[in-house]
Amino acid sequence: MQVILREDVRHLGYVGDIVSVKSGYARNYLFPRKLAVHADTRQMNRLEHEKRIIEARLQKTRADADRLAEMFRGFGLIVKKAAGENDKLFGSVTSMEVESLLNEKGFAVERRQIIMSENLKTLGSHKIQLRLHRDVVIDLNVEVIREEDL
Repeated sequence: MQVILREDVRHLGYVGDIVSVKSGYARNYLFPRKLAVHADTRQMNRLEHEKRIIEARLQKTRADADRLAEMFRGFGLIVKKAAGENDKLFGSVTSMEVESLLNEKGFAVERRQIIMSENLKTLGSHKIQLRLHRDVVIDLNVEVIREEDL
């Protein structure tokens, strides 16, 4: 089934792309969440008109992402966690925790924008990535320290 994406869908495509998906995926996931519409002739004509609007919106979000990336330049996040022997954490630092810490600092970041290969389980300096826009990905330094060190 051919669908037109109305939003960026991870591992599938970007706004305005025409992609082929299984009908069940479209019917049960994409259509109810308004992430895509069926790619018929009427929607194709409408897409041509909306591409200009989508491009303007993408340029605006790109500019916002660039501005936010400048704010992150030189910024590091410090996380205090309890740790045992061999600098191993009791628990781990998850993307949810990073999201809440960034929101406390005044950065409007969603959890799905945080790219971590795995949860942070040791003390020390770690690099994670933030996907602010599909073209803007920045590195963020996360320093995990013991709670009693401060």
